[in-house]
Amino acid sequence: MVLVCLREKNRVIHALDVEDKVKALRIVKAVKDFVDAVKVSYPLILRESLKIVSKIKNCSDNLPLILDFKVADIPLICEKIVDVCVKAGADGIIVHGFMGRDSLKACIDAAKKGDVDVYVVVEMSHPGAIEFFQPIGEKIAEIAKNLGAAGIVAPATRPERVRRYRFIVGEEMIIISPGVGVQGGKPGDAILHGANFEIVGRLIYESSNPRKTAQEISQQIRERLSKNLE
Repeated sequence: MVLVCLREKNRVIHALDVEDKVKALRIVKAVKDFVDAVKVSYPLILRESLKIVSKIKNCSDNLPLILDFKVADIPLICEKIVDVCVKAGADGIIVHGFMGRDSLKACIDAAKKGDVDVYVVVEMSHPGAIEFFQPIGEKIAEIAKNLGAAGIVAPATRPERVRRYRFIVGEEMIIISPGVGVQGGKPGDAILHGANFEIVGRLIYESSNPRKTAQEISQQIRERLSKNLE
């Protein structure tokens, strides 16, 4: 069984989509108490190399780190990419599902060897995803579940879709939802519709006080969840 690296505490994953190493490490130190994981994508890795992974984990007191490479290639290359991520110290990796069952299986199998989680994109958060992702997203979710992925990525900008994906994958899989903040998603909406974690990027890293902003977002989510249980 794959090791799910995420633990629900703040219900927030920070998308650290910055390019500067000094800024990245400063933000990680600031927000580490109010996020449950850090997600890093291409801009920072291309500038600083995968060596930044260990530095981020050190600065964050070893918070789980997810590499958002949205892997999409033939099975052999998928396996190679995931293997490199495992060796770099990643705890999770985000991959596309539209590439098909064989490539997705290669990603999941390679990740399981290193106890790394795979999160499969079923629908992205930007407007264009409606055109291409929605017609196939539910099928991707079914395949991801059947192949044993740790979770899926579904849009916080369309929380009703999160609810639909939760119905498809059941309660065992993790749903992480990007698009909270600048893209229009409201803190707590995706979680109230079935997500486990919301992904927040610019709202935090462009803030004049990232620590305070991360704390406020986490608090907003907790308050909404508490009210929903009343």
